[in-house]
Amino acid sequence: MFDQQTRLGLGTYSLTGETGRDTIAASLDVGYRHLDTARLYENEREVGEAIADSDVDRDDLFVATKVAHFEEPAKTESYVRRAVAESFDRLGLERIDLLYHHWPRSQGDIETVLPVLEEYVQDGVVDHLGVSNYTIADMELARDLVDVPIDALQVEMHPLLQQDELRDFLSDTVTQVVAYSPLAQGEVFEVDAISAVAEKHGVSEAVVTLAWLLSKDDVAAIPRTSSVDHLRDNFEALSVDLDAEDIARIDDIERTHRCEDPDWMSW
Repeated sequence: MFDQQTRLGLGTYSLTGETGRDTIAASLDVGYRHLDTARLYENEREVGEAIADSDVDRDDLFVATKVAHFEEPAKTESYVRRAVAESFDRLGLERIDLLYHHWPRSQGDIETVLPVLEEYVQDGVVDHLGVSNYTIADMELARDLVDVPIDALQVEMHPLLQQDELRDFLSDTVTQVVAYSPLAQGEVFEVDAISAVAEKHGVSEAVVTLAWLLSKDDVAAIPRTSSVDHLRDNFEALSVDLDAEDIARIDDIERTHRCEDPDWMSW
């Protein structure tokens, strides 16, 4: 699903208004071709405007959005359909590359939301079905609910939360992991092993962390930043080749840190 250019995307959470639109536009100028937004982020319109104003061909872009987060109103089929229609309208697109179920509050939410999203894939207006913040048990349920492939599972992943069990569970499927909060909200800058590899390659800890994620064949990453300098820095990860020793050094980090962890969530 993801090619070399789209495996590193831009997470757009909190990129709103004119500043957000300018940052998203700048990311396209830098070379990003994967934009990740969500109904909950309240910036789908800014993403759509940046795309419309860009010289980048639409067919070269990979646009992902999400609906039905647990903070949104009670999930019904009509609510989900309205949410998807509004996402299309705000993005100004006739086709969405990847449509996620954002974050279920319960498996009942999954049973309501996922079959509705499947319809858009079957109708040809959405290319790929994705899910976000699903547990292994949720993924088992999801497989029984839909006939189209679940092409992406977006979860928090970084060197301090390596998701080995989840990735092992997915290893015999087509589902790719999309890593959000890939820099552990800055915690990776304080990890000696990452700093040592960064010094070896003459790049930042952010670049090394993203390169480590991209060294996993089944993983894409969507770092978020509002800084154009950081956009450029993060993009260097596509051209950094970590050797086996570098990767093993980061693989061996034994700390566990989860940035997003609601009290009610059972991982």
